[in-house]
Amino acid sequence: MNEEETFSRLLLIGGEGQIGSALARQLPKAFPQAVLKVTMQDQVDLTKPETLVRTIREMTPDLIINAAAYTAVDRAEQEPELAQHINGVAPGILAEEAKRCNATLIHYSTDYVFDGSKRTPYVESDITHPLNEYGLGKRAGEIAIQQSGACALILRTSWVYGLTGHNFLLTMRRLANEREELRIVDDQIGVPNDSEALAAATIKLAAQGKTRLYECAGLYHLSATGETSWFGFAQAIFAALPADSKRPRLIPITTTDYPLPATRPAYGVLSSGRLRQTFGLALPSWQTMLQACLARETARE
Repeated sequence: MNEEETFSRLLLIGGEGQIGSALARQLPKAFPQAVLKVTMQDQVDLTKPETLVRTIREMTPDLIINAAAYTAVDRAEQEPELAQHINGVAPGILAEEAKRCNATLIHYSTDYVFDGSKRTPYVESDITHPLNEYGLGKRAGEIAIQQSGACALILRTSWVYGLTGHNFLLTMRRLANEREELRIVDDQIGVPNDSEALAAATIKLAAQGKTRLYECAGLYHLSATGETSWFGFAQAIFAALPADSKRPRLIPITTTDYPLPATRPAYGVLSSGRLRQTFGLALPSWQTMLQACLARETARE
């Protein structure tokens, strides 16, 4: 690939989040010659469009990756306007500015844009029907990007976890030291995805170059293969612990046994077939992904 095809000015919005922090670690190695700017919450406020506009116009990047989002699903029910602004309005502004400076935009969305009424993996053309404010905001962001006319890749994923931040993996391991019994929902089906693997896949997409991403811009599902419940995910997490680790007793429960402010889809499995067919990129099974995540932790110790 010639130099004109390679992205040389990279702007990462949301470098403190799960996927964002993974990208911040991986991007310098993947694009060693590129200028990379990583923004944090105190630098770019997604509720203030002028901070987004100023940052982009000062840098004039050729690749913008938006890893920032309002992810507090239950709190969004009490803060719908804030969630809508961050997840719905801000991505549209990013897309407009990307178009203005002829940049490519990569943006992350969620399985929560669906209502979970299917029982086979969702494809990109399936009708969306969010059940909660978080999903409504993320869907609004997708639409705003699509209507902007920018060169953009929207990547839907699900159940993101990792070794940092706030996520199901770390919550389960913390609770294992606090409780002898854990009651885990077993009737919501989805796919866990490691943030480092999602970041690596994003970089592989970007490495295909400007023309390729321009020609193939659009909406894609980016997810591991297979499916499980939150209960099944918890079982896998504790099964991978060292033999002498504390393991709580796991009790499967239904969604109605554990009511939360935000309604979750009962089924949120995403098919990544379009991504594989278009870019030749496929993620492994969620079990393999989990093993790789935990192996990185062991290697660091």
